[in-house]
Amino acid sequence: MGILLSRAAQWTTASSGTGKLAFTPMNESLLEEILCFVEQFNSQHPQEAEHVFDEPLQWRTTLVASDFKTDYDISNLGVQSSEKDSKGHPLLLLSPPTVYVRSFSQLSKLVNLADKKLDEIRACLEENRDPLVKILGTGFAKVLEREDDTDALLLEDKGKDERLDSEVKVMLFHLLQNIDKQLLNKLLEKISELPIHTLNVCGFKLVHFFLVLLDYEFLNGCRAPLWRQVHGEMFYLVIEPYDTEKLYITCSNAGVFLNGGIKQMGQESGYERTSEVFKDLLTLLKNSLHNFAENINKQDFAVQEMHLTQMIEHVESVDAEEQGQPQRSYEQQENNVDNKARQQHMPIEADGEKTYEPCPRWKNLVLLSLCGKTPGRALPVELFSESSSESEEEEEQAERRPESNTDLPAEYWQIQKLVKYLKGGDPTATVLTLCAMMDFNLMQEACQLAIRDVGGLEVLINLLDTDEVKCKIGSLKILRKISHNVQIRQTIVDIGGLQSIVKILDSPVKDLKALAAETIANVARFHRARRIVRQYAGIKKLVKLLDCVTNFTNLTANQKKDIDVARCGALALWSCSKSTKNKEAIRKAEGIPLLGRLLKSPHENMLIPVVGTLQECASEERYRIAIQTEGMIKDLVKNLSSDSDELQMHCASAIFKCAEDKQTRDLVRKYRGLQPLVSLLEKADNEQLLAAATGAIWKCSISMENVAKFQEYKALEILVGLLTDQPEEVLVNVVGALGEFAQIPANKATIRKCGGIKPLVNLLTGTNQALLVNVTKAVGACATDKDNMAIIDQLDGVRLVWSLLKNPNADVQSGAAWALCPCIENAKDAGEMVRSLVGGLELIVNLLNTTNNEVLASICASIAKIAKDKENLAVLTDHGVVPLLAKLTNTSDDRLRRYLAEAIGHCCIWGSNRSSFGDAGAVAPLVHYLKSKDSAVHQSTAMALYQLSKDPSNCITMHERGVVKPLIHIMGSNDEMLQEAAAGCVRNIRLLAMANRKARLFQ
Repeated sequence: MGILLSRAAQWTTASSGTGKLAFTPMNESLLEEILCFVEQFNSQHPQEAEHVFDEPLQWRTTLVASDFKTDYDISNLGVQSSEKDSKGHPLLLLSPPTVYVRSFSQLSKLVNLADKKLDEIRACLEENRDPLVKILGTGFAKVLEREDDTDALLLEDKGKDERLDSEVKVMLFHLLQNIDKQLLNKLLEKISELPIHTLNVCGFKLVHFFLVLLDYEFLNGCRAPLWRQVHGEMFYLVIEPYDTEKLYITCSNAGVFLNGGIKQMGQESGYERTSEVFKDLLTLLKNSLHNFAENINKQDFAVQEMHLTQMIEHVESVDAEEQGQPQRSYEQQENNVDNKARQQHMPIEADGEKTYEPCPRWKNLVLLSLCGKTPGRALPVELFSESSSESEEEEEQAERRPESNTDLPAEYWQIQKLVKYLKGGDPTATVLTLCAMMDFNLMQEACQLAIRDVGGLEVLINLLDTDEVKCKIGSLKILRKISHNVQIRQTIVDIGGLQSIVKILDSPVKDLKALAAETIANVARFHRARRIVRQYAGIKKLVKLLDCVTNFTNLTANQKKDIDVARCGALALWSCSKSTKNKEAIRKAEGIPLLGRLLKSPHENMLIPVVGTLQECASEERYRIAIQTEGMIKDLVKNLSSDSDELQMHCASAIFKCAEDKQTRDLVRKYRGLQPLVSLLEKADNEQLLAAATGAIWKCSISMENVAKFQEYKALEILVGLLTDQPEEVLVNVVGALGEFAQIPANKATIRKCGGIKPLVNLLTGTNQALLVNVTKAVGACATDKDNMAIIDQLDGVRLVWSLLKNPNADVQSGAAWALCPCIENAKDAGEMVRSLVGGLELIVNLLNTTNNEVLASICASIAKIAKDKENLAVLTDHGVVPLLAKLTNTSDDRLRRYLAEAIGHCCIWGSNRSSFGDAGAVAPLVHYLKSKDSAVHQSTAMALYQLSKDPSNCITMHERGVVKPLIHIMGSNDEMLQEAAAGCVRNIRLLAMANRKARLFQ
């Protein structure tokens, strides 16, 4: 299902960056086939169906607990399968509305239970975009991508059990690979049955053949199958001359060429190139058809272009008729429509009024190609663009047009006239025309669109390929201004203009390099453009521009130009650095030292793009280390005192990201950067600056030495004042900082005295996940003070924290559970408070079924606190806490071990829980915990073993597992509680041994 989802399925885009499967005929067909495959998998492949996935597939399901019947353990809060993996995890877990599935066997059963089966498959695929990795594991999937003998590679040097598991994985991989191929072939068979349309034009027949459903044109304008678009192919044509055989032609980004023939298109050989690649269709036809070359040379170019447009309009009308859509006759189109204006998006007459009707992009490509223009610039393939980690600054937007031409200013028509002069003038006339165009306000949208609508962008891009420097400079000056428009920059990328601009970065003319870099800075604001810059070696070229003088005083005119070129290069890198792959490309091109050198510039216009690039790249660990080792922290701190809010914001943001590292936090303090950060809090009207400053303070306050300094600057009081009437981005940072400040006891009282407890509790009702994580930490830290806890309890804060255990986010769950520990410990009547929360104890116990170790550790810590009250411990026992805790003991996570052992120790004091833990197999794993290197694990384990040793059966198990020797060693610890627990456990074992000895003696 890997190739199928990435290449054949059609995905929508969303502002959140998470695409959904589009509701198209192709997708519906795919979903039906996948559903059939999943439903039959259990019966057809029983061995592979039992394989446990490396990670569970999870999605929001429409199923509820009542839908499940036998073979499932059903409770009020969810469902789990009776089948479990080797670690005791259920192979199916329903925690409404999320379901977790760990095998094809359970997946098949679940789908058969659902009423809306296709909806379940759709939801599963949408939320598990790379199912192969989850099913087989990351390492396994990577090996399978190799071209050598992967089966032998995966099976060599393995034990019997491991080899058997790998064999099943290989078989499973081949099954998934085969279903991919079968589905793609079925789609191809359907597509190849579509009709062919023929039209006589200029003495030859043009037959167009689209290898997609005729009612669908992909968002990128292509009409080639998805699995061929990855090779750059856009659509296919068949030319049928009168005197020779048909020509089967592929139109691609690289150019046009002859292929293996439409009759064989159902096979891969049909797509193979059988000729050289020509720059356009016109050149191919001239080289392949002698009569065509003679006829085409005799015709007027404009008339030929008009005929071609008429031909495409006719083809479209035939398509519309087949799809049951209204259309006009060929004669009506020829008589009533100015087809050349239609092609150029000019106002056209339709039904008695002027309107705008842009021509679909694949049609423009036919026109450009037949008229001798390079198709490689007409339509780059974007369907398979890289996945970017960055959130898009802009979506590729649909065009907004005025309702009528009367809404357009006079400048619109004047610029269109100038563009027409630009097309046909000599170099001198071209330069004069460019100068005249620059006299207009090119920042006005109407002027920008006027250039594009009349084909001016293509002309400006073509000028970049000439040898006239003045023409290039004039063209770039215009492109630099108009590329501030979202639609313009997208069109520049669509017509392949970005490649030409990147090429100019190699020019020896400094003015050209600077203008080209500035234009790239404007265009590269969406991921497709950023990818193109990298693919055409633009990152290396831009980094090279940064290499200029190191001394920024007493500059010559030539050196000033070098610095301006470097500034423009930094601007372009700033835009490009929003892509993860581009960040790595900048690092490999050795851009970090050059950025560090420019960071010492005294000029604000240089510093802003340099720091902007650094703060974008600081999200990567390698950059954070480099920024620290290259000595840039000192310069970032220095510029916190700049007069520019924008520069201050970027410096604070860079520190925010870099201060994850302790050494960086220490350097910020060393270079006296803490006080400037606090000073920035006064600029509360600038939200971006405030967010960056509070973020930097939050991360710097992780070090307690910094917190002490912040206290001197009264930062805590200011932060508490920012808890209200602030955007969430600021609140996340403010609350995060307060959580760190509250680690010092004196600060907890300060937060209370400044009125910070109530706004913190109020934030517990929010929905922002990052904010909730920080709020729970801050509330938990404040709750360790009994006066604070009284206020939290009065404000019903404990109930709010407890309710966050239902949050689907694991970080929020664990944060809430950790916060509950001090709340329970410091509440006036903790036992009664816990009992007042209806269903709270059952919720806590059910969370022991999760697979997240951090959540499990926090829940165990909470249970240890709750179990101190015997009545609550009795309720926990009734809800089955003992077997669930025992099931978790086979863990190697020391953090979980510590709190798990503590929970077991406290749960032993009720009824027969001690013997129940022994019956559930919890004793032997606990003995193994004593081999841990963590002293905290030793302490909690010794206490748990002491409680368990009060049951004779458990003493026998401990002795058999060799517990006495490590306990004797622990008795030498300096921790008195640990000494007592270890000694008590050994004593109980010894007493049992003595009792047995006496019993044997007196028999």
